[in-house]
Amino acid sequence: MILAGCDGDRAWRLQDYVARGGYSALKKIIAEKVSQDAIIAELKTSVLRGRGGAGFPTGLKWSFMPRSFPGEKYLACNSDEGEPGTFKDRDILRYNPHSVIEGMTIAAYAMGAARGYNYIHGEIFDVYLRFEEALAEAREAGLLGQNVLGSEFSFELFAHHGYGAYICGEETALLESIEGKKGQPRFKPPFPASYGLYGKPTTINNTETFASVPFIMNMGGETFLELGKPNNGGMKLFSVSGHVNRPGNYEVPLGTPFAEVLEMAGGMRGGRKLKAVIPGGSSSPVIPASVMMDCTMDYDSISKAGSMLGSGAVIVMDETTCMVKALERLSYFYFEESCGQCTPCREGTGWLYRVVHRIENGLGRPDDLELLNSVTANIMGRTICALGDAAAMPVQSFVKHFGSEFEYHIENKKCLVPPEVQRAGSQIYVSPSC
Repeated sequence: MILAGCDGDRAWRLQDYVARGGYSALKKIIAEKVSQDAIIAELKTSVLRGRGGAGFPTGLKWSFMPRSFPGEKYLACNSDEGEPGTFKDRDILRYNPHSVIEGMTIAAYAMGAARGYNYIHGEIFDVYLRFEEALAEAREAGLLGQNVLGSEFSFELFAHHGYGAYICGEETALLESIEGKKGQPRFKPPFPASYGLYGKPTTINNTETFASVPFIMNMGGETFLELGKPNNGGMKLFSVSGHVNRPGNYEVPLGTPFAEVLEMAGGMRGGRKLKAVIPGGSSSPVIPASVMMDCTMDYDSISKAGSMLGSGAVIVMDETTCMVKALERLSYFYFEESCGQCTPCREGTGWLYRVVHRIENGLGRPDDLELLNSVTANIMGRTICALGDAAAMPVQSFVKHFGSEFEYHIENKKCLVPPEVQRAGSQIYVSPSC
């Protein structure tokens, strides 16, 4: 849907997007003077859930915006894609930036916002420059700025270059960063819908969420819903990486069996056996292969399996993976990316990494697994934002499902999976059939 017809770097400009039916939804809304309530009602019907990780219903979020508020109101697009395993949003901005611009413009119309910002991850500067070009094209065509398409509706949209900090993907830290402050999460309440950017009502959505809006308005909320399954409307981009033959972004209807997604990605690399999957980015709990193969790719199925769909970053691990080493890398990421504002997160993530690190390096102690569970319990629910939980949940799930590997490490001072097997699994392998 979003990336359909996008011919790599050759078809991202305005003329290409218009040829694919782009801006037809915006033009119809302005020409027919569609009411704000009607647009929000269509979003609610579609059951479009936030594609950034939380999965909150988009139409409901838009309804929280106080549209009668007389002062300034803002929109923010969260393109600060920094979680390991996630790379869908940068492809949307690279290959179909105008879908995001149109989606944000429709959102601004529906909520009465006059200004918006797209906060783009600092380490993809080429994508930032491309989005700036797309904005210039839209302004020149009268699709942005004062009196959009000759109407009384005006909307200014700007790209904001982030600085590569993972914490700025948290919505209130993102707002702080746009304001020129240190990117640290705010206390909630007050929530951004009442006190957001510059103290004004603000709605924040993910890149994929905004990009889905034009398609919903064109096809209708009911049709979009039927593409997926109840409570899980529409199509979803999944970033598949790890031990697969064809890693990449795959857009499939929500509710598609995981086995089909794995097949799309070329199956397991080297014909090896699936061991585990992290289904929603590095912050979501790991799921063993036996459970994952029975799951469908939607919020409810993954939740019942004990994890989260999250951002849709599917990290596939085969039998050559040492789960202790995998967790060590994840724990290091959260240790480094914690902003340090909350003591449980600042100190706890350090404890998690150091304990897993010593287990991996043959220095583990018999009570380390109990210590890990204790530290995670003291982090979760005790921080301003969810980064503490994001660091704790992978640790809990790895120890729960693969505790025997950790015990082997502690008892034998080495990996259960021999180093030469790990090296063989990490080599790039492409099947001749691909």
